[in-house]
Amino acid sequence: MVSESRQALVVRGGWDGHHPVTISDSFVPHLKEHGYTVEIRDDLAVYDDVERLAATDLIVQCWTMGTLTREQSANLAAAVRAGTGLAGWHGGIVDAFHDHGYHLLTGGTFVMHPPGYHEHDYHLVPERSGHPVVAGLDDFTVHSEQYWVLTDPHIDVLATTTFPPDELHDEPVTVPAVWTRTWGRGRVFVSTIGHKPDDFDVPEVRTLTERGLLWASRP
Repeated sequence: MVSESRQALVVRGGWDGHHPVTISDSFVPHLKEHGYTVEIRDDLAVYDDVERLAATDLIVQCWTMGTLTREQSANLAAAVRAGTGLAGWHGGIVDAFHDHGYHLLTGGTFVMHPPGYHEHDYHLVPERSGHPVVAGLDDFTVHSEQYWVLTDPHIDVLATTTFPPDELHDEPVTVPAVWTRTWGRGRVFVSTIGHKPDDFDVPEVRTLTERGLLWASRP
């Protein structure tokens, strides 16, 4: 399939508490402004379509607590390995599917978050300050959920967040919050930030997410 414009595929759905429609809609104008034709799918059947995945420059994964078949998981991983980009935020990408192959692809998985919303900081990794996703940005604070994730050591961590000591941990614990990785010829962008629409009113959150979508896209 040949097209004059770049192709973005937004796959959204699952748990409504993550506002998959509202938040993904807010990024569609950004993609269109950068020359993408955007297709939106509200089902996972698109992951059965090998040709469609191969023709896509960027998949925006925005689906929480879903179920992939073994074939769908393999198709997605193969498409990224061949050059299709994959990007997403919060539960839409790190709590999307309980599938080992998918976790290997994204480089991390959600474990827990403290109850409710609270203010917490995100710190940019100084050694990665020149990365195009975060270049020129400063540390920032968000009032929302704070995700504790388990991650693959083979990721490029761009920002972290720290959990204070509590009844289970005597020392602070710092975990990755924003990262990228490569998978074959494909790129993957993950941000754990973005539980609710107004999280993206924080300028740094909006900027790094917009940049992350473009970075992950097929070069």
